[in-house]
Amino acid sequence: MSRKHHVTTTVNGDEYEFLCETQQTVLDVLRDELMLTGTKEGCATGDCGACSVMVDGTLVCSCLMLAVEAEGKKIDTIEGMAADDELHPLQRKFLELNGLQCGICTPGILIAARALLERNPDPTETEVRYWLAGNLCRCTGYDKVIRSVLTAAAEMRGA
Repeated sequence: MSRKHHVTTTVNGDEYEFLCETQQTVLDVLRDELMLTGTKEGCATGDCGACSVMVDGTLVCSCLMLAVEAEGKKIDTIEGMAADDELHPLQRKFLELNGLQCGICTPGILIAARALLERNPDPTETEVRYWLAGNLCRCTGYDKVIRSVLTAAAEMRGA
């Protein structure tokens, strides 16, 4: 019988405690234990970026991080991106410019794009494409995604 591990972590500013099996991933716990289902599983191998979250300020594929490693960490998911009822500029631009279609990859792309804009508020198109290269999308063809990110960046800079 496998021993459960007690983990305390902060997700989107709220403290959570949960019990998890040794092999459970952060993605498993977010979706199945904490009922934060915005983070999606695309590949379960870290290749698609659909499960991207921020952990202590670092972009991470939550399907590759064990839940026991979340002890004491600060995790930010798509559920924490909007402020109250106000969408983040990236979320608004994705809606306005059709930067999403089926929605499986969108949460991961939004988290990755926010991480980019926090580090570089005025990226070039090439920088956006490079930064989002780890986020695969089968629906959009990426142009609307890139345009959404660049337009949101300009708005956030007040340009």
